[in-house]
Amino acid sequence: MIPLSVLDLVPVREGGSLAESYRASAALAQAAEQAGYRRFWVAEHHAMVGIAGAATSVVLAHIGHATSTIRIGSGGIMLPNHNPFVIAEQFGTLEALFPGRIDLGLGRAPGADGRIAQALRKDLHTAAEYFPQDVIELRALLTGAPRLPLAATPGLGAQVEMWMLGSSLFGASLAAQLGLPYAFASHFAPDHLDAALELYRRNFKPSATLDKPYVMPAMSVICADSDDEAELIASSQLQSFVQLRSGTPGKLPPPVKDYRASLPAPAQAILAHIGQASAIGSPATVRAAITAFARRTQADEIIIAGSTFDPHARVRSLSLTMHALEHSPA
Repeated sequence: MIPLSVLDLVPVREGGSLAESYRASAALAQAAEQAGYRRFWVAEHHAMVGIAGAATSVVLAHIGHATSTIRIGSGGIMLPNHNPFVIAEQFGTLEALFPGRIDLGLGRAPGADGRIAQALRKDLHTAAEYFPQDVIELRALLTGAPRLPLAATPGLGAQVEMWMLGSSLFGASLAAQLGLPYAFASHFAPDHLDAALELYRRNFKPSATLDKPYVMPAMSVICADSDDEAELIASSQLQSFVQLRSGTPGKLPPPVKDYRASLPAPAQAILAHIGQASAIGSPATVRAAITAFARRTQADEIIIAGSTFDPHARVRSLSLTMHALEHSPA
């Protein structure tokens, strides 16, 4: 069976609070650990009322204290927003608190709209251009390099597993050049998935930490007892995505029956497009979709995302999904 991991946006639902969201994410991580998922990642997004993972390293500390064995990490840290030295200190601290469990996934996008540059007082366009150099500097700060004038403490010597994230060929090329494992954001940007994985594998150069390519594409997965129930539960996430694409993001809304059918054709096309990397349905439906996706991508691991209005529905979704894959027919 292919290893499965979890990507959590730390959603804030309508009528809910930030505190509730953090409690729900900790409970979800505990359920993922108990079910046998390999990692639990949190994504950095800013200035979005429906997503509570902006202070990613702080949220990871909360998740770490709620769990004991599952790997935890960023999916990802948007490095142009940050100083590599500070990220080395943050993730060095996390590795000291939770040794052998920390992943550091790095992305190049800002994780927000253009206003974030002013809020962070940074030229993010220039910072994005320096992204490759910042990744190399961050790795050197963690592994040690004589030419660096100042050691990150904590940070230096931390056994942090670095990953490259991406939704285009850029991240694939950089991951291959640096010999890093590669996670592709196909759950919301599936267009370049096949080309990116092919480029990454073809150009991969072994590194001190990875001797062959390792890919982990993302899927949106909502599993319930029946296809109809899963579609109803998934409608909260589908509404959020349509709202985001239409420029009106908000908190996670409650489910709506027959939501897809109520949409105009352009919105239905948006959902059909991102549905290329999704599995919504009964255990049998989800098993078939994940199996086909794994066969298509030849993935080493799959990370699954999917927000639900009722946090318990996502806990059950994780359990049903893992059970479906574990009991897949030979």
